Amino acid sequence: MNAALIVTTYRRPEALKLVLRSALQQHRVPEEILVADDGSGEETARCIETLAGKSPIPIRHIRQEDLGFRAAMIRNRAAAASTADYLIFIDGDMLLHPDFISDHLRFAQKGFFLQGGRVLLDPSATRNALKEGRLKFSFSSPGLGNRLNTWRFPALCRLFARPNRSMRGIRTCNFSLYRSDFFSVNGFDNRFVGWGREDSELAVRLYNNGMKRKNLKFCAVAYHLYHKESDRGPLPENDRRLLQSVENKTIRCEEGVEAYLHSKEVQR
Repeated sequence: MNAALIVTTYRRPEALKLVLRSALQQHRVPEEILVADDGSGEETARCIETLAGKSPIPIRHIRQEDLGFRAAMIRNRAAAASTADYLIFIDGDMLLHPDFISDHLRFAQKGFFLQGGRVLLDPSATRNALKEGRLKFSFSSPGLGNRLNTWRFPALCRLFARPNRSMRGIRTCNFSLYRSDFFSVNGFDNRFVGWGREDSELAVRLYNNGMKRKNLKFCAVAYHLYHKESDRGPLPENDRRLLQSVENKTIRCEEGVEAYLHSKEVQR
């Protein structure tokens, strides 16, 4: 099975460099990496170009103009540009355990999406990681929150990976599913602008289409570099869109990934 890693980023090249390094040091590397860039500048482009030139697998830069927080749209653009059977979504500030990709593929199943967790790094641990180029952490590392999420036990993970339809903790910073399942609901809703709820709304439509969820507890370990919270101003409108999809039992969004299947994306 071919896998694509889709990495969402915005104007944080120093973090993106570490994330891509952690992706290239996987025990099971993806077939392709697509950097879903929501309007970053030349420094990000140079970072991607440099790593792509040394990478044994394709790294593609999918970029859109900076017109505000449009994570849903840029993830769709990247997914449309992918050729893989399986899509793994992360954010551009998530450092991956060497077995991150293999864990997602181990539990992949059609009709299911996988929701992983994260270990939170505080500001001091984040500064040190960026300064030192650090990729590896452990339960005892200083400056970590959610320390239990550092533990990786695949056998124990199977006990937690039971099918469910919970809406708790839906985050596409550590999320995967088959390309065909993603396209069956037309991907993310491009109308979500500003922080929040585009991932929960996608989950609602996946559930409405008969899908279920598996939690990757004690697997797919990833470390989240600290950043300040995004502006929550657009949240009421995004909440309204989410509630609308719940009440209407929506399966396919009107403006989604299919809009980009035949378009020429800005790539570097």
